[in-house]
Amino acid sequence: MTAFYRKMSTMTQFDLHTHSTASDGSLSPTELVKRAKLQGVTHLALTDHDGTEGIREAQDIAQEEDICLIPGVEISVSWHGATVHIVGLHVDVENDALQKGLSLLRDYRHERAVKIADRLDKAGIKGAYEGAKQYASETMLGRVHFAKFLIEKGYAKDMGDVFKRFLIKNKPGYVSGDWALLSDTVNWINGAGGQAVIAHPARYKMTATKRRKLLAEFKDLGGAAIEVASGSQHPEEVRTMGHLANEFELLASAGSDFHSPDKNYSEVGKIANLPPFVTPIWSKWPYVVQ
Repeated sequence: MTAFYRKMSTMTQFDLHTHSTASDGSLSPTELVKRAKLQGVTHLALTDHDGTEGIREAQDIAQEEDICLIPGVEISVSWHGATVHIVGLHVDVENDALQKGLSLLRDYRHERAVKIADRLDKAGIKGAYEGAKQYASETMLGRVHFAKFLIEKGYAKDMGDVFKRFLIKNKPGYVSGDWALLSDTVNWINGAGGQAVIAHPARYKMTATKRRKLLAEFKDLGGAAIEVASGSQHPEEVRTMGHLANEFELLASAGSDFHSPDKNYSEVGKIANLPPFVTPIWSKWPYVVQ
């Protein structure tokens, strides 16, 4: 399957990190594309967690809405004790190696979900697995779906509350992640003809030294870019990430990490401008009018 490319004559606006109901977003691929259109987005990447099931639907509606839809994915990685997310842009979603890797991750997500439900059950919260499954897609069951169940049943008032009380370390429903290797992830993306991007690097709770180590290893493995601008990011962080991108000779990406209209700090298309001193990841894309 190939991306829908169209020469754009109007001002371009990029959002290269969004989610739909194919993973843990609240809008279907169709609804997401239509919302992006209303927000003035011209180039949209659908990057659901560990799966590409929503891409075909998104591409179909993108052609109707005159949006350039970039097929993508966001892959969960375990790296030196930290969970890091790597976005793949322009991936061939029919690539066998990529899909085999994503299938392994989805199998692990299912195993993890069973463990989360078991721990919640031991804490006196019954029916969590089936309850969470009602909110999930056929292929992806994650913590957000458990959170929705816990909110519905009155155990917490909102997402922040439920994660703080149930789903983080040392809380009843916490299960640590054991995700893909960084090397495998970059290889899957590059092998599928894509570009690997470190998602929201400012968000990880790691020292500056450890972050620089991540960027250096990522670059050596063939990584292409980092998200210099992400949803809910402080302007100073944008500049800092921009300088890091240049230092490690990485391209600069921009994405809202949109999940739901309820989170106005990560609205689709609502992203800070990239600093003028970075090289945007789309600067070499042949179908983008510079």
